Amino acid sequence: MGGEWLKCEWGDIATLEYGRALRDYRSESGAYRVYGTNGPIGWHDEPLCNHPGVIIGRKGAYRGIHYSPEPFFVIDTAFYLEPKQELDLRWAYYCLLTYDINGMDSGSAIPSTSREAFYRLPACVPPLREQRAIACILGSLDDKIELNRRMNRTLEEMARAIFKSWFIDFDPVRAKAAVRREHPKWTDEQVSRAACPKLKPEIARLFPDSFENSELGEIPKGWRVGTFGDIAEHQRRGVQPDSIERHTPYIGLEHMPRRSITLSEWSDADGLESNKFRFKKGEILFGKLRPYFHKVGVAPVDGVCSTDIVVVTPRQQGWFGFVLGHASSERFIEYTNAGSTGTKMPRTSWADMARYKLSVPPEPVTATFTELIQLSIERIVASIQESRTLAALRDALLPKLISGELRIPDAERIAQRCA
Repeated sequence: MGGEWLKCEWGDIATLEYGRALRDYRSESGAYRVYGTNGPIGWHDEPLCNHPGVIIGRKGAYRGIHYSPEPFFVIDTAFYLEPKQELDLRWAYYCLLTYDINGMDSGSAIPSTSREAFYRLPACVPPLREQRAIACILGSLDDKIELNRRMNRTLEEMARAIFKSWFIDFDPVRAKAAVRREHPKWTDEQVSRAACPKLKPEIARLFPDSFENSELGEIPKGWRVGTFGDIAEHQRRGVQPDSIERHTPYIGLEHMPRRSITLSEWSDADGLESNKFRFKKGEILFGKLRPYFHKVGVAPVDGVCSTDIVVVTPRQQGWFGFVLGHASSERFIEYTNAGSTGTKMPRTSWADMARYKLSVPPEPVTATFTELIQLSIERIVASIQESRTLAALRDALLPKLISGELRIPDAERIAQRCA
């Protein structure tokens, strides 16, 4: 490590500023991100900090460290870092990731970060140009991971929108019915083109131009009322812990995000002590414990999962998209939650899930939808694998760059070769 690096304490180069109480932040959208002790929690119309910066959790058993590339707001369960000298704040973020912030307990009833203890932490600060280079290398990896995350979210939203339009709102059928009423003598080809100009003609022709009554209300003519169990099944591949290889991917409910089919997190099966279910890549995982958490996703790898997860597969491959769309829909989650049993730990069951009633279209419609979204699912899975590779590279480089063990020219060559 070169002599230009400054050895000091964090209190010499920065202060921790308290967040501010805020009760009116929004969960969906706004101008500025709001951060708490564990990260982003919502949005607000005004920032507390007018520049990019580092947020450090102040209260709670787990206190995270986060970086905001834009101005942001911090509530009173967290601090934000204010430099005393010229400092690259993204470098500061990566540097602070190498410390055990959660080990700095003030001794109060609620675990909390002590500013005094933080200020005494030793720091080794490179010149500003090296700070920026280190932040650039590590940041480029995180930026690509974030880009993958946003792409996956967009792909999910597109698939969800098509599913809702075709199978919940019946938009193509309603549009064709309206045109048919105005032009009763037109051919189906003419009606399809006029009613569904954004759909390929061969897709538009798959939908009828009228409705019929059913126990579910109006459904497209020629469709039928069925159950979730008619189109999907639960794969019960039980496995005992002593027969699971230690490096087998394991997915528990803690790994599954809410309201997202992208499952990007898992751990090794090493140390598991209870029976699990095996699942295969591409199968649907449904969290049955506290179903209102809305944990449903597509398995990106072969592995094992908690028995509080139902492994779901379509009875025919052409039904995959239709099964996934229903299993991850708000309606299905509300249905399973309403029928769940248990006061403190409510659970649904496959038997209840299988009884869910739905309108079942002819197989060519569901096969077409599956074909449309299959490429999106494949892209999501590929980006998950890429992001995990990038994260592993970042985690390997971070301590070596921050300590000076790996100097910038070497780090750049490694990053270019491995990214």
